[in-house]
Amino acid sequence: MSTIFTWPLAPVRGLIRLAELIQDQADRELHNPAAVRRKLEEIEAAREAGEITEEEERRAVEQVLQGAMGR
Repeated sequence: MSTIFTWPLAPVRGLIRLAELIQDQADRELHNPAAVRRKLEEIEAAREAGEITEEEERRAVEQVLQGAMGR
């Protein structure tokens, strides 16, 4: 009997679960040391290639490190 009443909410619960899974994956990637290192290397390469300024490099590095720390 409860299935009849809760069935219309199934798509909503499925969507909520999907959003939770996406959030979990994003958190894992954001805090993954290899991903952080890769981003920092990309920033360094862009600076060496003259694609970004020293100030832009500093801000980008700071942003990556803050993201890795969960701030």
